[in-house]
Amino acid sequence: MIQVAEVKTKQQQKDFLDFPLRLYRDNPCFVPPLYGDEKKMFRPDYVYYDTCEACCWNAYRSGVMVGRIQGILQKAHNQKTGEKRIRFTRFDAVDDQAVADALFDTLEQWARAKGMDTVCGPLGFSDLEREGLLIEGFDELATFEEQYNAPYYQRLIENLGYQKEVDWEERKIYLPEQDDGKLEQMADYVMKRYNLHFGPAKNKRDFIRRYGDAFFELLDKGYADIYGTVPFTDGMKKMLIDNFNLIIELKYVGVILDEHDKLVCLGLCFPSLSRALQKSDGKLTPAALVRVLRDIKRPRILDLGLVAVDPEWANRGVATVVSAHILKLLREEKSVEYCETNLNLEDNRSIINMWKRFKAVQHKKRRAYVKHLL
Repeated sequence: MIQVAEVKTKQQQKDFLDFPLRLYRDNPCFVPPLYGDEKKMFRPDYVYYDTCEACCWNAYRSGVMVGRIQGILQKAHNQKTGEKRIRFTRFDAVDDQAVADALFDTLEQWARAKGMDTVCGPLGFSDLEREGLLIEGFDELATFEEQYNAPYYQRLIENLGYQKEVDWEERKIYLPEQDDGKLEQMADYVMKRYNLHFGPAKNKRDFIRRYGDAFFELLDKGYADIYGTVPFTDGMKKMLIDNFNLIIELKYVGVILDEHDKLVCLGLCFPSLSRALQKSDGKLTPAALVRVLRDIKRPRILDLGLVAVDPEWANRGVATVVSAHILKLLREEKSVEYCETNLNLEDNRSIINMWKRFKAVQHKKRRAYVKHLL
């Protein structure tokens, strides 16, 4: 008999947070999220609760926890699209259909009680969170931005009537085996033709002062029509800036300005924190911080975080400049073996075409599901 309990007590919260850490304890590909950041969602002043409602549930069998799930009513997204959707996220379970049935049945009842007619996911509070169910690449190390899951999750979810809505592809990007220099020539041509230049910054504080507001305006503008995205709130901006200060090195950030110093493109990547956080279960212990700082200074892998182009500049070759900048990083940063793209929507040709000048290996795929409630 499966018992599903809404997460209310401190012990239930701890059970919810610790379950995936125990489930994947011996899996070398699993990378935990920052434990402290996950705990914040149980606080009433959590950054997303100005636009969202959420509920978490644990599943138990004979007093032993066997699964978990979270439901999110993302009001800002529903308002933007005119839909009545509940998102599911943080679904983890043992390989037992009865556990998945009980968790999703509880979630769907909650959705109906909220007046919603559709459930989709895995999607978090925003696209700054982990999203998508891994359906290919189970033997690959997850990035810090991704949630790992076992292969059987797909079967459990699809048996409940959930169908594909979108897929994301992920690639490893290596230096090309032969570099003819054409990419950099094309980038130089684009920069000169349109009187573009890279924006300067003395340090992180100076970068945020110069480009902070324009940075978020461009993200909202460039990502407005991307699946699952929501507008940035002040709280989300502060959270992203805090994370920026923790893990970003300015040499891995590029902003392109026009002749009037208006931001037209931005791109940022950051050192992989996957190995640094695995040993501490995502907790920033002193030892973990030492590992994080080490990997920031001499990264072996760079995670490609964001690329955004002002839609008015989308067809002027600006993406070529970003590609050339990544190529330069791979060439100059001797410790870096490859870059990882994270999630690219399978039909986002403008992004996927950026990788054609590299030795690119598609190694993972993720899926968002949808189910229309009767």
